[in-house]
Amino acid sequence: MSRTQQVLTEVTPSPLILSRYVDFVTDPGAGAISTFSGVTRNNFQGKEVSRLEYEAYAPMAEKKLEELCQQAIEKWDLCKIAIAHRTGTVNVEEPSVIIAASSPHRKAAIEAVGWAIDELKATVPIWKKEFFTDGSMWKENEESRWLLNSSQS
Repeated sequence: MSRTQQVLTEVTPSPLILSRYVDFVTDPGAGAISTFSGVTRNNFQGKEVSRLEYEAYAPMAEKKLEELCQQAIEKWDLCKIAIAHRTGTVNVEEPSVIIAASSPHRKAAIEAVGWAIDELKATVPIWKKEFFTDGSMWKENEESRWLLNSSQS
């Protein structure tokens, strides 16, 4: 876990609780708090999903999350931002990632959260394995492939 006055990041096997991150980003100068919760769904491409499992190289993932938070603060003039990602088993209906950001006005917080999830999926070393009722497979982030292909053009 990394925590400064403006940034909280976590890569943890513990369940993620939205209120923890909303409480962190609450700020007297903020007129808006925006959040994103990425939750395990029960299906993917017509297959029944039973659970997800995440692995991460935690020190590098934490460092990348901190970098993303600093970039978001500078780009959108945020009051505070928190990003947390689960590792280990994440069951259906449980969050695997939570992002919360506060800003003086709503547009900045909303844009920062959308940008942060896209950047996280494209750049942070966290890997997902999907478990289906008929087997399992490692899942590549489409965002990572797109960024790799566009950088090689």
